[in-house]
Amino acid sequence: MDTQGAWRAGQLRRAAGAALIGTAIEFYDFFVYGTAAALVFGEVFFPGLGAVGALLAAFSVYAVAFLARPLGAVVFGHFGDRLGRKATLVLSLLLMGLATAAVGVLPGFAVWGWWAPVVLVVLRVCQGVGLGGEWGGAALLIAENAPAGRRGRYGAFLQLGPTIGFVLANGGFLALQLGLDERAFREWGWRVPFVASLGLVAVGLFVRLKVEESPLFRGQGRGTQRLPVVEVLRDHWRTVLVGCGVITVGYALFYLTTTYALAYATTGLGVASTLVLSMLLVGALGMAATVWVSARRSDGWGRRRTLTGATGLAMAWSLVLFPLLETVRRPLMFVALAGAMVVLGCLMGPLAAFLPELFPTRVRYTGAALTYNLGGVVGGATTPLVATRLTEAYGTAEPAGWYLAGLGAVALLCLRLLPETSGVELGAVDGGSRRAPLLGADPAA
Repeated sequence: MDTQGAWRAGQLRRAAGAALIGTAIEFYDFFVYGTAAALVFGEVFFPGLGAVGALLAAFSVYAVAFLARPLGAVVFGHFGDRLGRKATLVLSLLLMGLATAAVGVLPGFAVWGWWAPVVLVVLRVCQGVGLGGEWGGAALLIAENAPAGRRGRYGAFLQLGPTIGFVLANGGFLALQLGLDERAFREWGWRVPFVASLGLVAVGLFVRLKVEESPLFRGQGRGTQRLPVVEVLRDHWRTVLVGCGVITVGYALFYLTTTYALAYATTGLGVASTLVLSMLLVGALGMAATVWVSARRSDGWGRRRTLTGATGLAMAWSLVLFPLLETVRRPLMFVALAGAMVVLGCLMGPLAAFLPELFPTRVRYTGAALTYNLGGVVGGATTPLVATRLTEAYGTAEPAGWYLAGLGAVALLCLRLLPETSGVELGAVDGGSRRAPLLGADPAA
């Protein structure tokens, strides 16, 4: 290998490692709130509202971060497209880590009264803004360094980050619940995973500061678009909306399985939270495997074909998820939860390559981040709330599965409108039409 080739290979490995570690840490920070919301936040921050009311209040604050994520995509996307990917990713990691640690030391309602949930909302907004700028920039670090024919393969490293973050978050809570009595866990034990974020962020910063700027961004110099979001909304809004429709089902499946199902099983079905967390952790290993396989296969099969098959699987599984869970039989509950995680990996694997391939370099950070995070608003923010209301209305969680199947049908329609992008050189996208193509057109045309 020549010197230039060796340098590029080393840069790609560093970019993949930085994306994996940084994204794992940011998603860990984001997921610890979801687990805590399902287990203790109703009691700590919203006492006196009743079991359902407290859960809805905790999930509502949970949803606030998803509403803030598109704002983070716009703000960090602006600076990422104008000034560079690297510095922007360092700032997003710092914002997320500090906000998460602050939740860990925030007094509850018994000490601060209504100021406690108010401050919790502010910190949750900060989390959302930070994560809104994270995924798009990390995806670009890999996509703009990887060769066209292996972009899906290297994108798998990024998509493994949320899985690792989920394992760290849920594993931490599981260890605390097993090692502490119920009173100690509810008084102070739940705070430990939040405060531990500071140490993880220090590791992430050390890794990210060693990564060099994307070669495609360096090649065009400073960002040429003064307001990248204006170009995205003017020339690429169709791609943003259709791409959002594609990924919404993945968000919904994840948070229906890991957040709502955890709360429903423990409060509605009387299942021990340690049992449900253990099942989800084992399922996360299956998710990691299918992320890796689907991301790699999307280089050969194509992004749309891979995502279409995964969406079909998600629709089918959505109809059996809660009927299996409601049997309260351990083997069937495990099949329900672990199977959902495996299907989710199939859905998420190709996205780190697919979304950046839809936009030109000058607005790629903003476009990819905005698409990804708008999908989070519809699929992640609303799904636990909708599921809670449906279960309350019908006396069973099965309608939540029907809701998920409906989102899958929308995703299949949206996939028909997007182009196949595997193997396309990102530089070719830069040289093509300003308006992003739909209806299966070549994105470089």
